[in-house]
Amino acid sequence: MKKEYVMGNGAIALGAMAAGVNVVAGYPGTPSSEIIETISKYNNGDIHLEWSINEKAAMEVAAAAAYTGARTMVTMKQVGLNVASDPLMSLAYVGVKGGMVVVSADDPGPISSQTEQDTRLFGSFCKIPVFDPSTPEEAFEMIQDAFEYSEKYKTPVLFRPTTRVCHGYASIEVAESYDTKKHGDFEKDSSKWVIFPRLSFENHAMIEKRNPKIGADFSEYKYNSVRGNGKKAVFAGGISYAYAMEYLKDKDDVKVCKIGTPFPFPEDFVLRVLEGVEEVLCFEELHPFIEEELLKLVGKHHLNIKIRGKHTGDVALSGENSSESAREVISSFLGLSDSCEQIDLSDMPKLPVRPPVLCAGCPHRASFYAVKEAMKGKKAIFCGDIGCYTLGNAMPLDMVDTCLCMGAGITMAQGFNWTHDDCTNFAFVGDSTFFASGMTGVANALYNEADMILCVLDNSTTAMTGHQPHPGTGRNMMGDVVDKISIQSVLEGMGVKKIETVDPLDFEKAVNVVKECAEMKGVKAIIFKSPCIAIVKSDKKMTISDKCINCKKCIREIGCPALITVDGQVTIDSSLCTGCGLCSHICPVKAIGGECNE
Repeated sequence: MKKEYVMGNGAIALGAMAAGVNVVAGYPGTPSSEIIETISKYNNGDIHLEWSINEKAAMEVAAAAAYTGARTMVTMKQVGLNVASDPLMSLAYVGVKGGMVVVSADDPGPISSQTEQDTRLFGSFCKIPVFDPSTPEEAFEMIQDAFEYSEKYKTPVLFRPTTRVCHGYASIEVAESYDTKKHGDFEKDSSKWVIFPRLSFENHAMIEKRNPKIGADFSEYKYNSVRGNGKKAVFAGGISYAYAMEYLKDKDDVKVCKIGTPFPFPEDFVLRVLEGVEEVLCFEELHPFIEEELLKLVGKHHLNIKIRGKHTGDVALSGENSSESAREVISSFLGLSDSCEQIDLSDMPKLPVRPPVLCAGCPHRASFYAVKEAMKGKKAIFCGDIGCYTLGNAMPLDMVDTCLCMGAGITMAQGFNWTHDDCTNFAFVGDSTFFASGMTGVANALYNEADMILCVLDNSTTAMTGHQPHPGTGRNMMGDVVDKISIQSVLEGMGVKKIETVDPLDFEKAVNVVKECAEMKGVKAIIFKSPCIAIVKSDKKMTISDKCINCKKCIREIGCPALITVDGQVTIDSSLCTGCGLCSHICPVKAIGGECNE
């Protein structure tokens, strides 16, 4: 054995390897991405590892392998679970043979997500077990248990780390190497594996009988625990338990209950905890899941116990919890004064606001600006999507009018087409998102004869989540070089007649291509192809000559972080500049030059 200092996602990965996982599939999404990347680092080739085209595909790949008795894991973020929900709901009814763990990393805050949805509710909705680790160390052990419970009850299970667990660090003891699980072949049985209505009806009844048994089993599970004593109790789960314990670690006159498996709720264990308790505070993030389960349990057993939490206004209904909020909320509940020294911040200067922006030299900035320049004075709607390019919404670009979910920009542009036939409707989508969920939107546009311009922002990577490969990059997570799937060929095969590929840093040409497409009817596609500046480093630099009239048009038009003012004078931060040359096309007096892409 050896000790490793790893991120929470690394602990999850190593725990899955310790459990003998055979197949791991997923789609990158913060805060879950490092799980698969860690397995890739340690994998000797025995584990099949893949970035799937989207979460639904990942779920289905893992399901088939689990039907053979193999242990499988699927990774995604909470909104990715929506994409995978169709197969997951059916899997809950059909069941599995080998252990199958679905890791859905929640993002309270949200820090890097569209929503704050709570995966615990999804587990309840699907009626499958949910594991909720509170620390990276616990995640390492708990995911191994999750595989065991999955096989014991022949059901997929949800594993729900949150951002602070995923991205926290801890030392864990791991083996030098791990063996994958031995498994058999797929045993054909259409009465079990083919989801006909009769099977669904029978299995639904089975699930309703099974889940109370799992709840009883969970009542003896080591990560459902209690410490302390008293007439007051604090219930928590996940990272909120860790925050609560920071405040309560030296207080033995209050019960502190950790719920590590929120569904099925461990009722027998909780009833034991509630003995002698008069009042409970539920300290949790997002949905009042534990609170509502306690309310049901107290009502069911006619217990005279007051339950406090989100419903009573004691705990915030949205956002993250923290050590500070734990101290404030729990001290109020216990009737204690907050003994921590309060720092007077009234005279402290406010920190500068630092909104996320496109990197200096990012080709997406040039793509957006080319479209903006081409459509100047014309009516247009710009539908965005999920990725780095969502940042095109920021001023001064202001080029993202809508952003809903992955792939939605393409179909939303069609919706605007049927209500705004007097304007040009654009859909911006990244290369990874095109493969993940964009192609169906293009097929829909062609079939229904929409009039729109598809702009594929192809920077040859999945940039926002950490530069993972995708079908257009020519390599996969097993380390193999594979044939690239050409976006242009896909579009041609689908029937798009007008397809133009242009480097957005070839600015005049890019503007002319947009103008040309805007004059045509039907579905048109522009592939703005230029590599992500974070993976293709450049030592080129732009400079400003003494011809500069300090009009600041370059700053006002594109918002590049390398364009700054020093003592009121426009200058270029050479530490940030990549020499993309976009600013040189904007300067009215041609004062910006240098070694650039022209």
